[in-house]
Formats: sequence, structure tokens, C-alpha cells
Amino acid sequence: MSDSQELQVQQKREVEKKTEGTTSGRVFLPVTDIFETPEALTVVLDFTKYEGMQPLYTEYNVGHYARSFQISNKIDQTKISALMKDGVVTIVLPKAEQAKPRKIQVS
Repeated sequence: MSDSQELQVQQKREVEKKTEGTTSGRVFLPVTDIFETPEALTVVLDFTKYEGMQPLYTEYNVGHYARSFQISNKIDQTKISALMKDGVVTIVLPKAEQAKPRKIQVS
């Protein structure tokens, strides 16, 4: 990361409920970053989860999280993968072959 780039902490936002749900209480939007490479889109979502611990002090509310995205049909749905580690969910959405950039030789 260069010196000119700074990390900025974003406040957690509560989801506006437009539909009824099966869980009661607040629902928050997890902070999300999306990266694109020639091969895939990578979605990184930050969650906070307390397992076997009771927080003594928090600067935000703990609750349910929800986030949804519409993706194009240029994603190979059979190869989507997800990993959760240390409260961070990483989802890899591989591009379908027809969506990947290709080189055409001009003679």
C-alpha cells in the first residue's frame, strides 16, 4: 500500500427492511470490498462474531448481517467458492470463459 493511500473505517449501517423476515432484531450490512481480475471477481465481507465470549465493551451493536448482490450471467456458477476465516468471508466468483479477456493476434 502506498503512502498516499489511507484506510478509512466505515460505520456499520442498518439494513432498511423492505420485506418481512424470520429473524427478529436489527440486521446490519457487512463492510464489503469487491476486486476484479481477468479470471474472477472476489468479494470480501467483514463480519464480527463472538463465540464463547461475552464482550465487555463494544463500539457497535452485534446482530444479524445481510447483504445481497445481483451478478451477471458471465459468472461460472458451478465454480463459486467461499471461505470464512477470522470473521472475514471471501467469495470467489470465477468468470465464465466467454467473459474472460482474450488476445487476438493481428497480422
